[in-house]
Amino acid sequence: MERVLSELLTPEIGKTIGFIETRRVPDAAIDPLVTGLEYDSRKIQPGNLYFALPGLHADGHAFIPEAIRRGAPVVVHEAELSGYPPGVAFVRVRSSRFAMSALADRFYGSPSRSLALIGVTGTEGKSTTVYLIHQLLEAAGKKAGFISTAQYSEGDGERWNPEHQTTPEATVIHRFLRLMRDKGAEYAVLEASSHGLSPRTNRLGDAAFDAGVMTNVAHEHLEFHGTWEQYRHDKANLFRAIGKTAKTFRPWGNSGGEAAGPARPGPPFGVVNGDDGSASYFAEAAAYPVYRFSVRDAPADLSLQSLESAAEGNRYRLKIQETGETLEFYDRLPGAFNAGNVLAALLTLSRLLGAPVRDFLPLVPSLKPVRGRMTAVQKGQPFEALVDFAHTPSSFSALFPPLRERLDRRGGRIISLFGSAGERDTAKRPEQGRIASRWSDILFLTDEDPRGEPPEAILEAIAQGVREETPGRREGVDMFLIPHRPAAIRAAFSLARPGDLVLLLGKGHENSILYAGYTLPYDEISEAEQALSELGYPRSVT
Repeated sequence: MERVLSELLTPEIGKTIGFIETRRVPDAAIDPLVTGLEYDSRKIQPGNLYFALPGLHADGHAFIPEAIRRGAPVVVHEAELSGYPPGVAFVRVRSSRFAMSALADRFYGSPSRSLALIGVTGTEGKSTTVYLIHQLLEAAGKKAGFISTAQYSEGDGERWNPEHQTTPEATVIHRFLRLMRDKGAEYAVLEASSHGLSPRTNRLGDAAFDAGVMTNVAHEHLEFHGTWEQYRHDKANLFRAIGKTAKTFRPWGNSGGEAAGPARPGPPFGVVNGDDGSASYFAEAAAYPVYRFSVRDAPADLSLQSLESAAEGNRYRLKIQETGETLEFYDRLPGAFNAGNVLAALLTLSRLLGAPVRDFLPLVPSLKPVRGRMTAVQKGQPFEALVDFAHTPSSFSALFPPLRERLDRRGGRIISLFGSAGERDTAKRPEQGRIASRWSDILFLTDEDPRGEPPEAILEAIAQGVREETPGRREGVDMFLIPHRPAAIRAAFSLARPGDLVLLLGKGHENSILYAGYTLPYDEISEAEQALSELGYPRSVT
């Protein structure tokens, strides 16, 4: 794909992005050809436009010479530069990051305007709900793509997401949406993080949403948003965006000679967790109808009258408000907390396709969980080992009680292993410790992604909450601080007895641990399997 600069930098776009000036230094092309967009100077190929983004640890302006050396004919920047090398067009804007969204949308041909685009936001459950909606769309015969923390698909098969970034930068979002559109996708489902919805990053500022889903809102990412109120406000930007952008759908598979394109979806809408205290706040942010689901049998469009949860899945008794029906169905998703994700996906699909919920219930048993979400690791050991991505106080509060009830029935112990991310919300660390200590028999505190913080300091902050909740805990007996995560896993497994449950929390699907100055390749499930093998599982019977 190619665009000349004048195609990107139209007067209308200039107003949107806060255009200040363009400098075409001598020897620069009058209208340079742009062959791609990059914000990482190391990835620049000849013809790529370079966005100089200010960052937490590094300023992209410092890498402008490297981008030019690699062949960037255009540089978008916000700071006044000390020098302007020849042969390059410099475009100065008020915010490079904000401008990146509109320019990416323009470069890739505004792909979200010809896809039915669904965004999913929330503190927990986003990745799973995105994946469930995508699976249901495909099972209903619709071609769809998706982007989540764990996986993505351009409409031709699932791939693992190698990044630790829930919502990628705008250049990545619009490139993926264009690929989905070009491969014939009708629908796209995006995991919309609070970072991505914030105008400070503007990653989703030019995504044309038809539907928004809110799973829940709890304490998280205050290191970025500053206050819980701002965090919630930024998340609700998804609902403010619903239906705001005109769409350019074409009839799908028509016989009139027009190019194939996505079918037009129904009217824009929102879906919220009616059990969450912020449900009304999100509903009021939308200019279109918002529908509710409830797992507590509260008044809602879909509400659960009963739920039976077991290790192999959940059984539901569901009331549908519109018809008054009560229907029973089941899934094969481990964990009672998946019930809300399933209801959110069903309600979304029903409104997207204009068909009753009952039509989609036969598809639910075929739904697959996301790898790293309550994933069992079994090598023949006499205790359970589960890997899950839970890493916030609210996810801990949802995860632990049903597991505690299940373990109490068989007389087993819960051995929990987790950490907390460095350079992120510090207030949650003692709260994680308090909740885990309340429900666990033995705790292992270990690295998650320390980044630039001392790992020991992070673990001590968690341990403070543990001691406040359970003063009788003794370090080295029922609480262990072991920064090196592989060593901590082996220590936890070595203490497990028949009937126990070892919970490995916080890494889930991720493929690395981030330290100051380096990244350690890491896969929790593979590490757990290796640790069990080293302990002699599966053991031969003699």
